[in-house]
Amino acid sequence: MHNNNKMPCSFRSTFTTSVLALALAASAAQAAEPVKIGLLLPYTGTFAALGEATTNGLKLAIEQQGNNLGGRPVEYVVVDSEANPGKAVPNMQKLIAGSQVDVVVGPVHSGVGMGAVKVARETGVPLIIPNAGFNAATGPLCAENIFRTSFTSWQTAYPMGQVAADKGYKNIVTVAWRYGFGTESVEGFKEGFEKAGGTVSKEIYVPFPDVEFQAQLTEIAALKPDAVFVFFAGGGAAKFVQDYAAAGLQGKIPLLGSGFLSEGTLAAQGSAATGLLTTLHYADSLDTPQNNTFRADYRQKFGKEADIYAVQGYDSGLLLAQSLAKVNGNTQDRAAWNAAMADTRIDSPRGAWSFSKAHNPVQNIYLREVRDGANVVVSTAAAALADPAPGCKLQ
Repeated sequence: MHNNNKMPCSFRSTFTTSVLALALAASAAQAAEPVKIGLLLPYTGTFAALGEATTNGLKLAIEQQGNNLGGRPVEYVVVDSEANPGKAVPNMQKLIAGSQVDVVVGPVHSGVGMGAVKVARETGVPLIIPNAGFNAATGPLCAENIFRTSFTSWQTAYPMGQVAADKGYKNIVTVAWRYGFGTESVEGFKEGFEKAGGTVSKEIYVPFPDVEFQAQLTEIAALKPDAVFVFFAGGGAAKFVQDYAAAGLQGKIPLLGSGFLSEGTLAAQGSAATGLLTTLHYADSLDTPQNNTFRADYRQKFGKEADIYAVQGYDSGLLLAQSLAKVNGNTQDRAAWNAAMADTRIDSPRGAWSFSKAHNPVQNIYLREVRDGANVVVSTAAAALADPAPGCKLQ
């Protein structure tokens, strides 16, 4: 008896070939389309230099891949974040709904980061954070499609607690701007210092972005702590260190901070910065083949020296290159692409690092001392440090 449901062999073969041809055609069509990278970074205002350095580093890494990611060309869609948290959501929507980017790289500012994370979580579009260090992005707001190639505020401050204790300091006063990153940095340091047996006797906060410190310096002089831990960055860091020395405290009460205190500020601080101890995940003077090559390439390409922001942009480019190579450039299968990113190991100028389960870098934090106007690596304050990421459900 004949089976009438049996498909003739020639038809079956033709059908299978047609399906395969369509699949190959679809794959070829995607390969011809560029990978669209949305850049949500500051290009004007206070943080413009950070946005420029991040962009330069990213483009350098991708250029070294032949401007090709997973077999596809690259297109950049640039939006100036203006470091304005109020514009974060519409700017993300402009990139994702308007320009239909495959991935967003940004932002620099933690306030902008909160809005960017919100939209990334809602849309599923991958977000690579190359700087903003607010803890929540890889803590309570962590997600399969959110990755950080920089640091958390906890990660850059916590190791200084053990450093301070090892130096015999028992009583420390902290000073910081009263805003998210400032208070989180103090909390991170305090956790590390108290765990090592020390006491933070007073937390002094300055309204952001005030740079008048006379009252705080007078209070420090009266309290006479063993040392002072501070968080300031940029112009505020330059001014605080200068004022600290002018108040006669330099050399009398040691000054400690997370690395942003002396990152990009040494020229303005001058001799007032001598002896500063800071902790950060990078230092210009790291003497490794990867860092030396990177710095030479960056200098040749852009005519200036690289900084931590350029490194973080560069590593974001390496993350894109390696993950898209693993998935053959397929940006449509986001689950596979997210998994490829989570499994990536970056051989970075800062030292090799990989992702924690919360998608934060597991990386070395270096102790640096300012000597002759440079951040010199003294030691590794914490090797392969992972942020504990409280509240993250990916762990």
